[in-house]
Amino acid sequence: MSTKKEDLLHMAEILFYDHGFHSIGLKKIVNESNIAMMTLYNHFASKDELVIEVLKRREERYMEHLAFFATYLKDHGEGSERDSAFVRIASAHARWLTDHSAKGCLFLRAKEEYGAQHDHPVVTLADGHKRLLREFVQASDPARSAEEALRLCLLMEGATALAESEEGPLVAREMIVMAEILFA
Repeated sequence: MSTKKEDLLHMAEILFYDHGFHSIGLKKIVNESNIAMMTLYNHFASKDELVIEVLKRREERYMEHLAFFATYLKDHGEGSERDSAFVRIASAHARWLTDHSAKGCLFLRAKEEYGAQHDHPVVTLADGHKRLLREFVQASDPARSAEEALRLCLLMEGATALAESEEGPLVAREMIVMAEILFA
């Protein structure tokens, strides 16, 4: 990927996360990225395409983060030896919360802004992200029920929402405690 495209996507994600999707125009993204408008259009035919690429990249980073830290915690003995895959995923999500989620879930924010059109590609992508997360959780421990996977997703989503108005590290810590109670 070209560095200009990378800079553009990075700045767009920051601006969308800080201000919302509809309140940020392409001109602001271009100016903050220090690139030409033509460069943006060389990479993206529309703002919606840019939004979709930003969301896809964030999803990739988030899912890689969950997979990496859940495995790392298991392999390096952090936490309890008996921590289940679900507790390790909750711990990995807690790390993401403390580093990336002071303003909530970017996917739910996108769905809120684009949700008037249920078949809009941004809404479809946001819904797909939530399904992917639930499938990832379920696959981490196939012996667990689909209802248990949903409970962990609810716990993680609730923690993400609460971290917007409460101290993030406290919310993250309590989410792990709840996961240990539910899934040890």
